Amino acid sequence: MKRITVFCASSIGIETIYETQATLLGQTLAKQNIELVYGGANIGLMGAVANGALMEHGKVIGVLPQFLAAKEIAHESLTELIIVESMHERKTKMNELCDGVISLPGGLGTLEEFFEMMTWAQLGLHKKPMGLLNVDGYFDSLIHMIQTMVAKGFLKPSDQNLLIVSNTVDDLLQKMKNYVAPTTIQWIDKETV
Repeated sequence: MKRITVFCASSIGIETIYETQATLLGQTLAKQNIELVYGGANIGLMGAVANGALMEHGKVIGVLPQFLAAKEIAHESLTELIIVESMHERKTKMNELCDGVISLPGGLGTLEEFFEMMTWAQLGLHKKPMGLLNVDGYFDSLIHMIQTMVAKGFLKPSDQNLLIVSNTVDDLLQKMKNYVAPTTIQWIDKETV
């Protein structure tokens, strides 16, 4: 993996562990010579992950929609800042630039971005590893919901396996490096309709 896209919050959260782990992720990516692609802001967990990579002299590429450039406060020290027109264009560009995706804790935007990329993986549009850094159990309820989707027949067990989860940065990156994408993705067929 040469580049990883990180989806995360433009806020910092109420517990310091989120910022600490975001910074650690950025530092670890840089130390492993993995470039960071992220949302381009200098605030919240986005700023923390970027600053972590930059303090270790890593390459950081931000992708920021024009209408958010003022609200999210574009980071001025990035290796490259790409300004796009829309949120969809942002996700598309972030997908084009990366070899894998990690989601840190965040809100609706973070989940929306991550799950669109998961859906693209489910449909076979990419074969990139998709990781959740489950900081302090933040994603426990979400993981349970995905298990419920499988149990109730709305998600195939093989689709659940597209998701890589770990509580630590090093373990998550190792699992992502070892990830082998399914050779065939069967989302739906006529017999299951």
